[in-house]
Amino acid sequence: MQESCGVLALTCKTAGIRVRFGNLSACRVTEFKAQYLLRSRPAAEKFVDGSFQKLVVVMASMVALILISILVVVFWGSLESMGRYGLNFLFTSNWNPVDDEYGAFTAIYGTLVTSLLALVIAVPLGVGTAIFITENIIPLKVRNIIGLMVELLAAIPSVVLGLWAIFILEPLIRPFLMFLYEDFGWIPIFSTEPLGPGMAPAILILVVMILPIITAIARDSLNQVPMRLRQAAYGVGATRWGAILNVILPAAISGIVGGVMLALGRAMGETMAVTMIIGNSNVFSWSLLAPGNTISAMLANQFGEADVSQLSSLMYAAFVLMILTLLVNVIAQWLVKRLSLKY
Repeated sequence: MQESCGVLALTCKTAGIRVRFGNLSACRVTEFKAQYLLRSRPAAEKFVDGSFQKLVVVMASMVALILISILVVVFWGSLESMGRYGLNFLFTSNWNPVDDEYGAFTAIYGTLVTSLLALVIAVPLGVGTAIFITENIIPLKVRNIIGLMVELLAAIPSVVLGLWAIFILEPLIRPFLMFLYEDFGWIPIFSTEPLGPGMAPAILILVVMILPIITAIARDSLNQVPMRLRQAAYGVGATRWGAILNVILPAAISGIVGGVMLALGRAMGETMAVTMIIGNSNVFSWSLLAPGNTISAMLANQFGEADVSQLSSLMYAAFVLMILTLLVNVIAQWLVKRLSLKY
């Protein structure tokens, strides 16, 4: 019977899926279809699959509902200040609970400046460290130790980093900040004498906090570059750094950009360490050496003792911070998509 069946190639359609059988006898194909393709699924299996699909939908919907509910609550709490100040709230720096006058420009300026300058410093360090520990520049054991040390930075609590910034970092960099003030004080960003906590130490502590994020994501992105691509670059005569700059980095750029934008969102929302070292001053100054404030630090300091009007203004500032963070995430998704299509 099996000999009469012969060897054939059969294409069957089951549930919209094309399954091709080659070099199988007709009897074996019939047996395969009977066992796997045409079998009826047990009721328990159908129930488990359906329940899992419904659970996934519910969990995903809960995430969206939580995000929307937070936005609605913060927006509703800020309606009073929105109606009272409008967009002037974003461009005035007078934060005076005694006179019941509020403006968040100082905190917005501090949030954006500290986050962006921290990113400017941390990106070269993080990407350079990732290249250093992924390429065969140093022995493998040394690379593993350096990678572990960088990752351990992310495990340090924010309050510990804040204490370290107060007692170690700020006294250590104060002579250099004084040098900037004495020799370059005519520049607005160095126009105030450094007397302790300020925006410059806050920027450096943010660098320490976002460096592990950038390094870890950049390292994983570089490790995902196919080895054949590296070998092809070396095969056409590229040098080590030529291959890194012209082949490896462009191939991993989408993941690196995603990590950078994620680090920016972390820097914008950081609270404890920044609150301890930035000075928490609502007096506006362009200088990086003067005390400043961020939106998250202002919320942490004043939310517990705010009255109705001040609470609404704090909600308005929190809503602005959420919008800035959402914009960062949207831009990150757009950049990753564009760069992924390009490379």
